[in-house]
Amino acid sequence: MLGCVIHGQDDLRVDELPVPSPGPGEALVAVRYGGVCGSDLHYWRHGGVGDFRLREPMVLGHEVVGTVVRYGDGASGPAPGTPVAVHPATPCGVCPECSDGRRNVCRDTRYLGSAARTPHVQGGFAAQVVVPAEQLRTIPAGLPLRRAALAEPLSVALHAVRRAGDVTGKHVLVTGAGPIGCLVVAAAKAAGAARVTVTDLLPRALEYAVAAGADDALRADAPSAPAWPSEVDTAIEASGVAAGLDTCLRLVRRGGVVVQLGMLPPGQSPFAGNLVVSREIELRGAFRFDAEFDDALTLLAREPRFDNLVSAVVPLGEAESAFTLAADRAESCKVLLDFGETAPV
Repeated sequence: MLGCVIHGQDDLRVDELPVPSPGPGEALVAVRYGGVCGSDLHYWRHGGVGDFRLREPMVLGHEVVGTVVRYGDGASGPAPGTPVAVHPATPCGVCPECSDGRRNVCRDTRYLGSAARTPHVQGGFAAQVVVPAEQLRTIPAGLPLRRAALAEPLSVALHAVRRAGDVTGKHVLVTGAGPIGCLVVAAAKAAGAARVTVTDLLPRALEYAVAAGADDALRADAPSAPAWPSEVDTAIEASGVAAGLDTCLRLVRRGGVVVQLGMLPPGQSPFAGNLVVSREIELRGAFRFDAEFDDALTLLAREPRFDNLVSAVVPLGEAESAFTLAADRAESCKVLLDFGETAPV
C-alpha cells in the first residue's frame, strides 16, 4: 500500500508501506480522505512544528476518515464497512491533566502524525491505518466522507470557542482566515455569536471566511477602514503571528477574553502585556480538543455550507502538489488527499 511520508525538510515522498495488522484492542481502517493540516505543512517546509523536530521518517496526517476493515483481538466498534472518522489523540488517562478532565493537554498523549515523542507517532496518510478501536467515531447518516474530513480541524475551532466562554449575542473577532480561522468563524456562529469579524491579508482567504459565515471580512493591514470595529467582546487569534495577538489585545473590551489558538513561532513572542494588566483582559490558550470531536461531526452533518471550505481533492500520488496548493493561502482553504474509493461516499 502507499503512504505519504516525510523524511526531512522539503523531502516528502509517497512510499510503499507494509499493510498493518490490528493488534489487541485495535482497528484497521481503510482511509478515504485526509486533510492537509498546517502542522503537516510545517513538517514539510521546516522539518518540525514549533519545538517538535523530525528525527526519523514519519507518515503524516491526523485528519482522516474512511471505513472499518476489521478488528484485532478483544476489540469492537462499528461494524466492518461502516464509514468512520478517526479521533487522532490517545491520552494516557492517568496524568493530572487527564484526571482533571483536560485530556487535550495530557502530558503523555499520542497524536497521529506527531514528532512530539520519539519514536514518532505515525500518522494516517496511508491507504490503511491501525488505531485504537476506541478512537473510531461512526459518521452520522447523510454526512459525506469528504465533508466529514473536516471533523478534526472543526474540533479545534469548537474547543477554542469554548475556551472563550459564552459568546451568545456577542461580537467576536477572529484574526487569521486560514482553514482553522474559517472554522472558528463557523463555530462562533453556531455557538450564538451575534457578529463575527475576521481579519486577514489575503482577499481569497477572506472570501472563504464569508463562506463560513463571517459578518465582516477585513484586510488586516487596513485598520483605519470604516468597517473596523472600535471594540469587540471576545477575540480569538488564529493566525499564529504576534501581530494578530496584538490586534486582539487592542480591540477586545476591558475585561474581555482573548484566546490564543494559532501556534506562535518558537521562542519568545512580543505582545502588549500591559494591556492585559490595565484592562484586566483574560488571555487563554487553546490546544487541540477532546469531546468536541463528536460535536464537530454533528455540526458537519447539519451544515452543508462546510463543503465550501474544501477547495481541492488531490489523489495521493500527487501528494506534493496537494501540499503546495495547501501552502498557497492565496488560492486554497482546506485541501484533501484522496486515497481511493473504499466505500460509498
